[in-house]
Amino acid sequence: MSQLTSSTLPLLPLPDGVVVPHMVVNLVADSDDARRTVAAARAGDGRLLMVPRVDGAFAGVGTIATIEQAEPLPGGRVALVLRGLSRGRIGATEMDADATLRAVITPVESTITDEQRVDALAVEYRRVLGEILELRGARGVLQAVDAITDPGTLADFACYSPDLTPAQKVELLETLDVAERLGSALGWARETLASLSVQDEIASATGQKVNRSQREFLLRQQLAAIREELGETGADDDLISEYRQKLEALGLPQAAHEAVTKEIDRFERMSEQSPEHGWVRTWLDTVFDVPWSERSEDHTDLDAARTVLDADHTGLDEIKDRLIEFLAVRKLRAERNVTTTGRRGGGAVLALVGPPGVGKTSLGESVARALGRRFVRVALGGIRDEAEIRGHRRTYVGAQPGRIVRALREAGTMNPVFLLDEVDKVAADWRGDPTAALLEVLDPAQNHTFRDHYLELELDLSDVLFIATANMLETIPAALLDRMEIVRLDGYTEAEKLAIARDHLLPRQLGETGLAPEDLEVTDAALAALIDGWTQGAGVRGVEKRLGTLARKAALRIANGATERPIHIDEEDLRELLGRRSVHHEPANEPKPAGVATGLAVTGAGGDTLAIEATVMPGSEGLTLTGQLGDVMKESAAIALSYVRGHSSELGVDGDTLGERRVHLHVPAGAIPKDGPSAGITMVTALASLLTGRPVRPEIGMTGEVTLQGRVLPIGGLKQKVLAAHRAGLRTVILPERNAEDLEDVPEPVRAEMTFHPVGDVADVLRLALEDAEEGPARQAA
Repeated sequence: MSQLTSSTLPLLPLPDGVVVPHMVVNLVADSDDARRTVAAARAGDGRLLMVPRVDGAFAGVGTIATIEQAEPLPGGRVALVLRGLSRGRIGATEMDADATLRAVITPVESTITDEQRVDALAVEYRRVLGEILELRGARGVLQAVDAITDPGTLADFACYSPDLTPAQKVELLETLDVAERLGSALGWARETLASLSVQDEIASATGQKVNRSQREFLLRQQLAAIREELGETGADDDLISEYRQKLEALGLPQAAHEAVTKEIDRFERMSEQSPEHGWVRTWLDTVFDVPWSERSEDHTDLDAARTVLDADHTGLDEIKDRLIEFLAVRKLRAERNVTTTGRRGGGAVLALVGPPGVGKTSLGESVARALGRRFVRVALGGIRDEAEIRGHRRTYVGAQPGRIVRALREAGTMNPVFLLDEVDKVAADWRGDPTAALLEVLDPAQNHTFRDHYLELELDLSDVLFIATANMLETIPAALLDRMEIVRLDGYTEAEKLAIARDHLLPRQLGETGLAPEDLEVTDAALAALIDGWTQGAGVRGVEKRLGTLARKAALRIANGATERPIHIDEEDLRELLGRRSVHHEPANEPKPAGVATGLAVTGAGGDTLAIEATVMPGSEGLTLTGQLGDVMKESAAIALSYVRGHSSELGVDGDTLGERRVHLHVPAGAIPKDGPSAGITMVTALASLLTGRPVRPEIGMTGEVTLQGRVLPIGGLKQKVLAAHRAGLRTVILPERNAEDLEDVPEPVRAEMTFHPVGDVADVLRLALEDAEEGPARQAA
């Protein structure tokens, strides 16, 4: 097709490409110049000259091409199919009358000066080109290359490569010597092969696989398409994406992260109609609600902590000192980074033990405020199911996490102050032993890997500050008690109750009823009378209830339009506002008949006085007990009777007479269960008083257990018992000798008003407690 004579052809510039002979290309003539060039070519023999531009200028050699197909397009554009015919050297150019650029063209042919070298270059070029196409996976193109027999055409094939620059392709077009052209193409091909080989080595070193995230993306796209075909698309898609984002931001430990990832993947594959769909979603929501990485910053200023405790509580100085020591230990351990395995928090678990209303819960709240931590109360009273602590396993319908996990979710941090309230009222039955689960929660050596049965993930509780409360120690299992440090709150004196009522309780009740401080004034005399005549017990809960009544009465007056400010309440106003006195104290100096003794005991409400009455009557020999006594007090009564009978001669009692009588011991208030090892000497004194006819001194209260030999054994709760004796007006207390040091726990104002007699033998008790007989044994009851 090429012609060796010069001719003039329309010129079509190629701004960004090169067309070589035998190449077929598709072009769109969309400019006016291009359309005029195409029209001029079609008006002639259908040929035109395609010339590439290099740096804005035409190349010296172009390609003569023929128009094989032309189709009009919208907008006046023309779609062309052009086939390259031969090379043509460009001569002069001119613009004809139709504004079409034309050029004088001299066709040129490729030349071969060294056929042997051309053949060798062609073989090597085929080999290199084959390796390139093999690495790129283009084996079909390799077959097309093998079909090319002309060395010049083979060299021109390099212009198809995307690896060559436009300047390199123009250089190939302008090179007429085939050997030279093949050499250039071979050199560039070797550079491309070297680059591809390095890339292949890198791919092999990284596993020759698609990036994991890309692979997962493709699989998820396919899964989404499948679910869409099945009609299972919905809100779960957005939810799964949200779960994955939350998981990355949550900061879970590695094992927990893997477990949650597995559940999310399982949830993604699960149909919405599956019964497990809701269970897995609930589990994931629960996991993401746990504050895995959230922590409050501790306040370590001990002076500020003491200020908070003093502001919240009157008295309790020893308790406050102990709490400050507790906080000081935690501060020092944190500052010096003192840690042992699983014990990052350090320090013992405090157990605040005392009767109701003494401020155990409010002390826990104050500790949280002093530390700047969240406060959570976990009520344990009446719990019998171990799952309440550890949670239910997910296989059960309605399963949920335990109270520990729920409290963490409520707190929103992993280091709150946990108040385990009423730990002494935890019970066990066929559903398990909750106290056993609490062992893991409270043990610093274990709680850094606490596992809730519902989550089945390890939770680190070592930063949680646990404070337990209890009314009595006796009902707390020994293993659980061993993990706690006991801090006793034995109750308040009357003066302390008065200060608490004035400084804390009354202002709080005013606020709860909407009153301002200037609306109501309660005198100290009225507060003292209220405490003495309308409340009882070691705590101040009853005091607050009565003050709430007074505040409501005042609020009613103000709501009805009373103009008096403040409303003044004095001692004589209490009966009108509160009704008759509900608490009556027997006069301390009122004589009691023989056979009546006053003991001291500790109940669930704190210390209390315990009147014990004895009598004898004709009948079969034996002992009758009334007053709903527990096993321990029944044993004390039996021991007391045996002691009196065994020492009848020393007491001046006819032993034979005792053998013909029945003894009856009664403890009033029979509706209230009573038990404990502290009434032994009181029962002996009551029996001895009855049988000798010598009344017990009315101002004396006593506590202590007795043996058959008459030894007085130590007891617990001395402070509570002494405070109860003081409230009842008793001014002399007989106590076991080995409890004498415990008197240091009794407030100094109380000790100053009372007399204490430590004794080691029951004979000393009788000597101190019984009055001198006026008529001797003749006064004994018949």
